[in-house]
Amino acid sequence: MTFGIAFAPLVPPYVLGAAAALAVALAALLLLARSRGAALRAAALALLVLALANPSFTREDREPLPSVVAVIVDKSPSQGFGDRARQTEAARAALAERLARIPGLEARFAEAGEADGETDGTRLFSALSAALADVPPDRVAGAILVTDGRVHDLPKDAAELGFTAPLHGLITGRADERDRRVVLVTAPRFGIVGQQQTIAFRVEEQNGPGSPVQVAVRRDGELLEQRSVRVGETVNVAVAVPHAGLNIVEIEAEPLDRELTTVNNRAVVSIDGVRDKLRVLLVSGEPHAGERTWRNLLKSDAAVDLVHFTILRPPEKQDGTPINELSLIAFPTRELFQQKINEFHLIIFDRYARQGVLPIIYFDNIARYVRNGGAVMVAAGPDYASPTSIWRTPLEAVLPAEPSGRTTERPFHARLTELGKRHPVTRGLEGSESDPPHWSRWFRVVDTRNTTGTSVMEGPDGKPLLVLSRQGEGRVALLLSDHIWLWARGFEGGGPHLDLLRRLSHWLMKQPDLDEEALRLLANGRLLTVQRQTMAEGVDAVTLTSPSGQTRTVTLNAVEPGLWRATLEANEMGLWRATDGKLTALVNVGPANPREFAEVTSTTEVLAPLARATGGDVRRLSADGGVPRIVGVRTSDVYHGDDWIGLRMRQATVVRGLGVLPVFTGLLGLLLLIGSLAATWAREGR
Repeated sequence: MTFGIAFAPLVPPYVLGAAAALAVALAALLLLARSRGAALRAAALALLVLALANPSFTREDREPLPSVVAVIVDKSPSQGFGDRARQTEAARAALAERLARIPGLEARFAEAGEADGETDGTRLFSALSAALADVPPDRVAGAILVTDGRVHDLPKDAAELGFTAPLHGLITGRADERDRRVVLVTAPRFGIVGQQQTIAFRVEEQNGPGSPVQVAVRRDGELLEQRSVRVGETVNVAVAVPHAGLNIVEIEAEPLDRELTTVNNRAVVSIDGVRDKLRVLLVSGEPHAGERTWRNLLKSDAAVDLVHFTILRPPEKQDGTPINELSLIAFPTRELFQQKINEFHLIIFDRYARQGVLPIIYFDNIARYVRNGGAVMVAAGPDYASPTSIWRTPLEAVLPAEPSGRTTERPFHARLTELGKRHPVTRGLEGSESDPPHWSRWFRVVDTRNTTGTSVMEGPDGKPLLVLSRQGEGRVALLLSDHIWLWARGFEGGGPHLDLLRRLSHWLMKQPDLDEEALRLLANGRLLTVQRQTMAEGVDAVTLTSPSGQTRTVTLNAVEPGLWRATLEANEMGLWRATDGKLTALVNVGPANPREFAEVTSTTEVLAPLARATGGDVRRLSADGGVPRIVGVRTSDVYHGDDWIGLRMRQATVVRGLGVLPVFTGLLGLLLLIGSLAATWAREGR
């Protein structure tokens, strides 16, 4: 309970000030003139001024509030190394017991740093702010952090804490911990397919021998090279970018004897492979309605550099036109099919027949180009069934179907075969789900025999219509009808010609997304998707390995023909690996190299400057998790000693009751004023 005096003036402050000044002046004059009753008159004037000030006696009933200390327990993945988890739990129990003994103290415990697959690093001070969000600064007694010392949201200075109380750090782990880690110096994010990118890294050690270290470099799980590097030396390694999309490069150092963890012995670089200009050679054997379909498709893609020739005048044509009146250009056969053939990513023969333009030896070059990794597309019409068919060249060795010499000319709907429903080139084509498919009819197909490739579309009577084949390192596609232009023209509603031809050309140019057999890992926030593309009727279970090395078996479910999938939560950041025994897939969740695992040895140095600025201390826990004595201190600049840490005990209170007694209101005020006037009158009349 506290007592006090409060004023509530009856007049504005300037009037009250003027009245007080006038009363002082009159009282001074009376005292200087030694007037009879001067003292009583001065007292009466003072009472009048005091009455205008309207004083009141107050009484407050106050209840003390407890001081609040926040205890933040680090639950980050690095706390699982060594004996840190056991130390942490022992320290937490000891703190709860000792803080409960201090009267007038409220302890708030909070956990922070749990792995969630999204947050990068240990963020203890965010948890500290949340724990004290509803506590006024004048009630905060301090904060205690139980951690390994690796904190990644450290305030710049003590003023950013939001309170003036000691901050203490109790550090888990040991001072002699050993660790080896790979540190990236420069890591490219993009690379041109077919070219090399340089990655710079170094190996660092703490409490290690410092001897040369064996380092392995892998790309997409495949070992590229091993080399010996010196600790602390920056090393450059050149890595080729073989395909579009993500190319995941791992740089892994051999384990250190008695090392705390091997998680940070590996650094990951994700290089996004970007194709330079895709060079496509389109050779049209003759002008026809479907020629522009191919040209429009390829010219609409800004990434495609198209070279297109249409043979309008074969060499054997003799019509008497003088040479100087011909506007045709010579077909640079030697330059295209001998000198620069390997510069093309795709060669398309559109209704091409042997016309004496290309010597037979050039077809042998094309077949060799395919086996060495090139791609050929043959869009066939009646030319393929003729005696001058492109089949009757050395290309026969790589083409997937032999023409029978006949064509079937009758209306039909192109349909997906059973394999076509699973193949990524044709799976899910718009309109294919209905019977007949919801697209226009075609009217001609070339009959074939001895099909060796995969027939993904069929014509009338189940005849192959689109056949895909792998030859050596390259790929070949054979479209056995020249009527796809009917889809492009919108005949009978048209069809998905753009989607089909774009997928087909990308498959030929080895776009990874269109591989028939593929295992993929996809990350979307905290969700991890395992996806298996296959032409088989079933798939094996997949073994999934987390960044920390934990494994689990995942069973995939069929979601579409040829596509199997499973989704699960990614509770760790870093490189995840999946394998079914045949294929391997990698994906990085979160940052490529999480800060949580960059430095894993425990330390007192990170928190020490901030703790000292608040009067607190940072010290290591004992091996069994024992904590120092905790002392409540009223006021001090230093809140720690050799065997104790202190908390600033506050004196905050809350008002539960309030009493007010006005002095000059009512009978009491009237008696004081009348009494002063009566005393003055009595003195004057004596």
